[in-house]
Parts: sequence; C-alpha cells; structure tokens
Amino acid sequence: MLILFLKSAVIAGTPLLFAILGAMFNERAGNMNLGIEGMMLLGAAAGFQAAIYSNNPIIALVFAMIFGSLGALIYAFLAVTLRTNQVVTGLTLTIFGTGLARFHGQKLMGMVLPESFSQHFKPLSMPFLHKIPVLGPILSVFFEQDLFVYLGFATAILSGIYLFRTRWGLNLRAVGENTAAADASGINVTLYKYVHILLGGALCGLGGAYLSLVFVPSWQENITSGRGWIAVALVIFTSWNPYKAIGGAILFGGLDILGFRIQSLNIPVNQYFLRMLPYLATILVIIFGSIRKSSKHTPPKDLGNPYFREER
Repeated sequence: MLILFLKSAVIAGTPLLFAILGAMFNERAGNMNLGIEGMMLLGAAAGFQAAIYSNNPIIALVFAMIFGSLGALIYAFLAVTLRTNQVVTGLTLTIFGTGLARFHGQKLMGMVLPESFSQHFKPLSMPFLHKIPVLGPILSVFFEQDLFVYLGFATAILSGIYLFRTRWGLNLRAVGENTAAADASGINVTLYKYVHILLGGALCGLGGAYLSLVFVPSWQENITSGRGWIAVALVIFTSWNPYKAIGGAILFGGLDILGFRIQSLNIPVNQYFLRMLPYLATILVIIFGSIRKSSKHTPPKDLGNPYFREER
C-alpha cells in the first residue's frame, strides 16, 4: 500500500514539477511571474485539443509548450519591455489564461482521449525490479512510471546542470542577482529575460498538458485546481534549486492524493479538511520561507524589480 501511495505521489507531483521549474526560470531571471496558473491552463487546453485532432502525443506536447510560451510572451513584453508592475502583470496573465481556457474548453467538455492515445503514456513495466529484495519495490516507485514522469525528472536534472554548471546559467543568475552589474559586464539582460521567461512558460504548459493528457485524461474546467499557486510557493520551499524541486513536487503530490487514500481506508476524516491540506501546507511553506535567513534560502536580489538601463 505504501509503494502504491508513493507511485501515485510521483504521478501527482509531475505537473507541479514542471510548474516549479517554469516559475524558477522566471525568478532566476529576476521576474516575479504569478501567471503560472494561467500558463498551465493554456497548455492544458491547447495540448488536449491538439491530442483530440491529431492523436499524436508529440504534436500535443508541442502545442502545449507553444501556448504556454505565448502566455509568457505577453508577460515578458509587458514586464520587461514596458516595465509594468510584475505582480499585477502576473495576476492579469492568470486571469487571462483562466478565462481563455474556460472559453475554449466549452467545446471540449465531456471529451475523453482515445485509448490509442493513452497507450503512449502507459507506465513502463519492469518485473525484474520486484525480484530484488528490499530495494526492488522502492526502485519501482521511480522506475515504473510513464515517459512523461521521466521527462520531468530529466528536465529538473538538466535544469540544475544548466544553472550551476554552465556559463549561461551563471549569466542567468547574475541577471537575477544584479541586473545592472550583469548589463555592465556585457550580458544581454533583455535577451536572457525573454528567453528564460518563454522557457518557463513552455515548462508550465507541459505541466498543464500532463493534467489533461495523462493525469485525468479528459477535459475538465479549471483542471489545474490551483496547482500553479502551489508551484509559486514551492519555488521558495525548494530554494530556487531544480534538484530540490523533485522532492518538493513529490511531497506536495502526496498531500494532493492523501485524501483519496484516507477515504479508501474508510477513516472518518472530513473530506473538506483533506482537500485543504495542500493549500494549508503551501501557507506553512511561505511562512517557513520568510523565517529562514540563510543566504541559500534568499530569493534573487533583483527579483521583481523592473530594469531600465538609463537608470543604472
């Protein structure tokens, strides 16, 4: 039962993982983007419709990334080029993405993806793992998942290598820490901001697509159910570190499905309290993040500050 719960926690945490990484790239570039929820919904709607019409998973994922990036492009133009208030711009993007997905999703209501499409995301079977004493069942938690889950793990690892082991990652961190100094050293800060905001939007689109293509897989209104807001808090919880994002996503994925597991055991716990757990934990994460004073747990110093070259 514990192994099944952990497997389900990994699955439930996958959309969160993509969203955390997307938000992380935005914030590493010095931009506070609260439009994660909106970009996830855009990706979920676009990916689902592409899957319905093409029955091709690659096309569906590409469309999800494109529409997530388009939402991010709107944010980038307003926040980077026009230097609007980043918090207000992000909230506007969430409202825009939610409204557009709801309007577009009216014709998708009740549609279910065909079995031939779902076959592409069936969990891989590795029966030899269960023959390994003790470690076998534990390894199966991570190595008997669908390809989308592996894509999430690979993305997190590659993001960590990019941020901490490459010159481009160092430049990105410099842009987030001190944009004026990065600009003075010859880094094209506008290009770095645009590229990584769009990359973050594409990852958020993938997170939304996982919900509509694999996790459900059908169209439901407000399919993200606030996961974008949880992702924003988990960026703080994971200290802007892609490696820690894996553990944070799995932890909150477990909280997300905990209610279903408890109800299946016929334990008398109020269902509304169980639904509240992930959001209650999110509030605690924000409080805990504000208490920690270590330099490793502080956000990029120029986070949320619009940059205008003539003012440096």
